[in-house]
Amino acid sequence: MSALAYDGTAMLGRNLRRMRHSPGLLILTQAMPINMLLFFGYVFGSALAHPGQEYRAFLVPGLLVATAANGIMTGMFQAAQDSHRGVMDRFRTLPMSRAAVPLGQAAADLVVTAVGMVPLILVGLAVGWRIDGSALEALGAVGLLLLFRFAMTWVGILLGLASRSEEAAGQLGAATFMLPLLSNAYIPTDNLPAWLRTIAEWNPISAVTTAMRDLFGNPPVPADGAWPVTHPVAGSLAWCALLIAVFLPLAVRRYAHGGR
Repeated sequence: MSALAYDGTAMLGRNLRRMRHSPGLLILTQAMPINMLLFFGYVFGSALAHPGQEYRAFLVPGLLVATAANGIMTGMFQAAQDSHRGVMDRFRTLPMSRAAVPLGQAAADLVVTAVGMVPLILVGLAVGWRIDGSALEALGAVGLLLLFRFAMTWVGILLGLASRSEEAAGQLGAATFMLPLLSNAYIPTDNLPAWLRTIAEWNPISAVTTAMRDLFGNPPVPADGAWPVTHPVAGSLAWCALLIAVFLPLAVRRYAHGGR
């Protein structure tokens, strides 16, 4: 086993134990989408473009992607906490791969996310959402969802390492709640003003949400719009590849240089 794999596995175990003993953030990020599904689906569903049960079917893939996008918030908070409490300074004194610590955090977050998605999917099925695509397409949707979470976690890790304090990271992380609102996760973008529709359709969340709906066999892919939403699977993979290619090496470099 390579040094990176061995050290990364050790950091994976450490982060899983850490999350088990500090469940508050995880409960918040996992419970919020279920609350939003029940609230938006039943309170606002009749007032939106897709009324009632049809809107709940429209909403579930968007909430799954919004939950994946929360990787920015959890990655930022956990990296900032370790950085400002001196944990990462101690790790840097150990003879281990410099990529192992952030990689272990990202991998642990992915494991917890995979488990945490199950309750939201079950509640979605209970309120009327259905998976009408093939089993292979559904597995592809889940895989794409986890890949997007992995990519967004690296964005959060870099921002957490660059933050000046845990409090600043927490405030900035809370601001990421706005990202799904500027996408097609909760509402269709067809009736938005042209400039706002362009922003929403180039939001990575919109591409991944459209891909989820397509792979799960939900509302069809729009015939017009920005390239990422008219080619959602390719657009989602392109966004994930770009985010990982940019933020993973920057996060590892930031960690290796002591957060500078």
